[in-house]
Amino acid sequence: MPQPKKKTSKSKRNSRRQHWKAVLPTLVTCDQCGDKKPSHMVCKACGYYKGREVFQVAEG
Repeated sequence: MPQPKKKTSKSKRNSRRQHWKAVLPTLVTCDQCGDKKPSHMVCKACGYYKGREVFQVAEG
């Protein structure tokens, strides 16, 4: 396989990798209990999704 003729500089390498960064997930408040949850997911605190109870949460 062909080999590179010149060393890739740190600036060139880092500018290529600048889009690879960790991003926090967007959280929304649950309509039922007001707890934070990822959008389009069932709330783990109350078990509701879009106003319907999907599963019952055990108290304790």
